[in-house]
Amino acid sequence: MTIRVIIVDDQAMVRAGFAALLSAQPDIDVVGEAPDGREGVAVARSTHPDVVLMDVRMPEMDGLAAAREILSPPPGVVHLPKVLMLTTFDVDDYVYEALRAGASGFLLKDAPPADLIGAVRVVAAGEALLAPSVTRRLIADFAASRPAPRRDRTLRLKGLTPRETEVLELIARGLSNQEIAGRLVLAEQTVKTHIGRVLAKLDLRDRAQAVIFAYESGVVTPGDA
Repeated sequence: MTIRVIIVDDQAMVRAGFAALLSAQPDIDVVGEAPDGREGVAVARSTHPDVVLMDVRMPEMDGLAAAREILSPPPGVVHLPKVLMLTTFDVDDYVYEALRAGASGFLLKDAPPADLIGAVRVVAAGEALLAPSVTRRLIADFAASRPAPRRDRTLRLKGLTPRETEVLELIARGLSNQEIAGRLVLAEQTVKTHIGRVLAKLDLRDRAQAVIFAYESGVVTPGDA
């Protein structure tokens, strides 16, 4: 299946470079571009992409506001693409807020071409791009400045089994499925099953939101790892 992508960035050279790189892949089709967040929302609504590459800092409407509009559409809009944030900074409060809004992860603009291509495929497949250590640091840094665990989050944890809570904790610490399986001495497929149940019970879209939830509910506190 071909992955439909749009690129939202205020720099024409960046858009052109990313488009050329991604279009050269047999399984990726760039179906639209936009120079700012406002136009990016419109292009996303009209082209129905699978993945939106969204720059963080743009004129008219920044990437955070655009991500919120795309991921929380008005009634009648049923298509929800995955949003992958692009940034030149390894620590950016906008990215943290974008993850909370439902973005599937973020990627540094100076990442190697292979990383960009891989990120699009990972996000399109429904996974969150949370492997890089910089992502764990970003979330921990901003979680540290947040208020005490939110009561509504804490109450929702009661629906998890002890094993599911343990899996949630390890997700929040940045472990991959394989690493979680090794830590808990489980089959990787069993880990995937536990993760699916955690997401369903907590009404979360993906691992990115699971990490945010874990910090905001107090399952993990910055520095634990």
